[in-house]
Amino acid sequence: MNILAIGDVVGSAGCEHVRRHLAPLKKLKGIDICIVNGENSSDGNGITPVSAQNLLDSGADVITTGNHVYKRREIYEYLDGPSSVIRPANYVENNPGQGYYIVDKGSVRAAVINLAGTMHMEPVQNPFYCVDKLLEKDDIRDCKIKIVDFHAETTSEKRAMGFYLAGRVSAVFGTHTHVQTADEQIIKDSTGYITDIGMTGPIQSVLGVKSHIIIEKLKTNMPARFENEKGDCFMCGCIFEIDNGTGHTLSVERIDIR
Repeated sequence: MNILAIGDVVGSAGCEHVRRHLAPLKKLKGIDICIVNGENSSDGNGITPVSAQNLLDSGADVITTGNHVYKRREIYEYLDGPSSVIRPANYVENNPGQGYYIVDKGSVRAAVINLAGTMHMEPVQNPFYCVDKLLEKDDIRDCKIKIVDFHAETTSEKRAMGFYLAGRVSAVFGTHTHVQTADEQIIKDSTGYITDIGMTGPIQSVLGVKSHIIIEKLKTNMPARFENEKGDCFMCGCIFEIDNGTGHTLSVERIDIR
């Protein structure tokens, strides 16, 4: 099975780039399941029902999120509905949404788990203890293939999670920092890993935002209203080839579609 993970989609420009390029890529690479991080898919950040549906209509099977998932109140009811849009599992239990989703492809079922980091992030439940509990759930345990989107700030926390879950899940990929890392690997001959799969959005930007806004904020330490950049985009992500029988990753391939 080939599973494609697409990095943080930024604004309408990122959504449009996904719409143009995802279907041909899935056909070219024989993708069976596509996971898209959509927490910034609405202009100005956050995710809305409109931007979520846009990504699902473009070919996403599951949409993961992160620390901006609750920025737009209109997504709350949508998260509680019968949707494949999930939020970090280690957020407060009664918050809108759920932290994992089971993709059923008939002959094989895959569990997609969303976690948030704690270093330089909002205070949430410890993700290591949280994922331990999730992996004990019957519906997740019954899935041979298990994929984790770890939405975290630091490389150390992400790599620690990769090694912590090695041999217990099929793949761990990082999101949030919007910059694709070049450390894709297979840990302990079983678990595919990459620290960050990167961003989908404007190339000439600072993490999708107009560069002059970020520069001025960093120079002055004054509040700034972020505005998404426009122009040519890229779609960054990673493809994990996974053995259906063992759930082990066989290969990891970074992608950068412009």
